[in-house]
Amino acid sequence: MSVESDYLGELDPDDPRTPSKQIANKLRAAILTKKLKPGERLPSQPELAARYGVARETVKSALRDLQAERLIVSRQGSGSFVRVQTERPVGLRPHIEAAFERPHVSVDFAGFSGETLHNTLIEVLDKVRAGRLRPESLKVRILVCDTTQELALPRKVGEEAANQKIRARADRISRRAIDGIVDVIHEIADLGLIESASVEIRVHNLSPSFKLYVLNGEEAFYGLYPVVRHQIRLGDGPEEVFDLMGKDATLFHFSSGDDADTSNARQFVKEAKIWYESVWNTIGREYSA
Repeated sequence: MSVESDYLGELDPDDPRTPSKQIANKLRAAILTKKLKPGERLPSQPELAARYGVARETVKSALRDLQAERLIVSRQGSGSFVRVQTERPVGLRPHIEAAFERPHVSVDFAGFSGETLHNTLIEVLDKVRAGRLRPESLKVRILVCDTTQELALPRKVGEEAANQKIRARADRISRRAIDGIVDVIHEIADLGLIESASVEIRVHNLSPSFKLYVLNGEEAFYGLYPVVRHQIRLGDGPEEVFDLMGKDATLFHFSSGDDADTSNARQFVKEAKIWYESVWNTIGREYSA
C-alpha cells in the first residue's frame, strides 16, 4: 500500500488535538468510508511515522485508539487490519464527521429527544465553520415523539402515564436539542458555508423504544433505550420516575457496503430506510417550533 494514499491527508498544525488523535481520525474516516475495506491491511507503523513525521509511539497511540473502538485488529508480525465484524458498539461522532467529508450529506434521525444528535452535530459543524469540512449540501431530517401529548415514558413511578410536569420537562429537553440543531444549521446556511442546507422535523405519537440514525442513505446506527428508575427534580422537589436514558443506549453500526455473504447489514440498512420513510410519510406531522 502506498503511503501517499489520499485518505492519509496531512496533520493540521492549527488543530488542537494531538498528532496521535489526528492520525486516528484520518484512519477512522478511511475505514468508515470504505477507503480501507474490511480485512484490508493498514500502512505499517514505520510507513505512518514517516508519512506524518512523528515518532513510532505516536502512531502506536493512534492505533490503540482504533483497537479500543474495535475498528482494527493487530496480528503479531503481520500488522494491523480493518475488522471484518460490522455489528459492533460504536461512537457516533466519528461516523458523522466522516459522512461530512462527502460533497452531499444526509442525516435522518428517529428517537426521543435528539440530544445526542445535537451535541454531535454542533461539534462537526464547528469544523465546517473552521473550513476543515466543506460539504456542498446538507439535509437533516428529525423524527421524534410529540412530547406535548400523553406519554408512556418517561413517567412517575406508580402512575400509568406521564403527568403534566413530566411532559413539560420532556418537552423542554426535546425542544432545546431540536431548536438548537435548527439554529446552527440555519446559521451555517446564512453564512454561506454550505451551499444548500436544510432541516425538517416531524413528530408522532409513538412511544420511543429505540434510536435510529441513517447517514447518507448508506449507514444505519441502531440503539435500544434502556428504561431506568431514578430521581429527577420536578417543581419543588425530587420525584422518582421511570425514564429513557438515551445517553446509555449502545449503538450498533450497519453499512450497505458490507459484504452480503458475511453480514445482514445491507438488509438492515434497507429496512431501516423503509421504516423511516413509512413513519415520516404517514403518521409524522409538522413540528411546531
